[in-house]
Amino acid sequence: MNLPDPDKVAAIIRDVAATEIVPRFRSLSKADIREKGPGDLVTIADEAAERALTARLTDLLPGSLVVGEEACAADPAILSRITAGDDPVWIIDPVDGTANFANGRPIFAVLLALALGGRTVAGWIYDPVGERMVVAERGQGAWMGGQRLTALPGGPIPSLRGSLSTKFFPAEEKKRLEALRPHFASTYRLFCAAHEYLNLLTGQGQFACYNRIMPWDHAAGALAYAEAGGHVARWDGGDYQPGRTDGGILMAGDQETWGDLRRLLLPNLA
Repeated sequence: MNLPDPDKVAAIIRDVAATEIVPRFRSLSKADIREKGPGDLVTIADEAAERALTARLTDLLPGSLVVGEEACAADPAILSRITAGDDPVWIIDPVDGTANFANGRPIFAVLLALALGGRTVAGWIYDPVGERMVVAERGQGAWMGGQRLTALPGGPIPSLRGSLSTKFFPAEEKKRLEALRPHFASTYRLFCAAHEYLNLLTGQGQFACYNRIMPWDHAAGALAYAEAGGHVARWDGGDYQPGRTDGGILMAGDQETWGDLRRLLLPNLA
């Protein structure tokens, strides 16, 4: 099938961010923020942006389906749409980094991917504050501002800087991983997968490790980083697939560095 013009999709994302997200940044009342789970925030900006994106994207691509983070919070069965049939599926995270957004920190973004046959075929990452838009298509590279993006190469562990997100690991594993931070040149936790992917794509980071892999957090970024030349794989070495949420994913500038990282970070799998 013919995919929609990626620039038209990018324009929709920018417009929805400008109307539903940016005006609410640092203007939320307490009533505009709630918990959908322990420590898991949602705001009226998340909900309004997802509704607007859902309407406009399905209009742009008739017959397409949507898997949105907020819709899945209300009905987890929606997640199965990614692998259930042959219809194209939009995967939407309307405000990635909601806790940052709700607390007035400018580290949030819109994440959008398009999946076909259970594979991500296109992805968009939009940082409304920095006005940065990444567009990636399978086999066509990852681009920002007319420039093709290239992942930084890896290297020895002590020279690496990257994202080591331990939030969703079991307590003992989290403690073990935290103790490994001094092995690296630097590690960071931005509490926003989109900005961690932006770091990978703009030379600010060389690796990332996640054990909670909901598709709205990772489908767009994983495709973009792979298209930029990075090595992206599940912990077991298999291909990342947006319809699978078990296990975790590890990313590095090249396959050799990926293997070194897995031996250090995930010794029970290496």
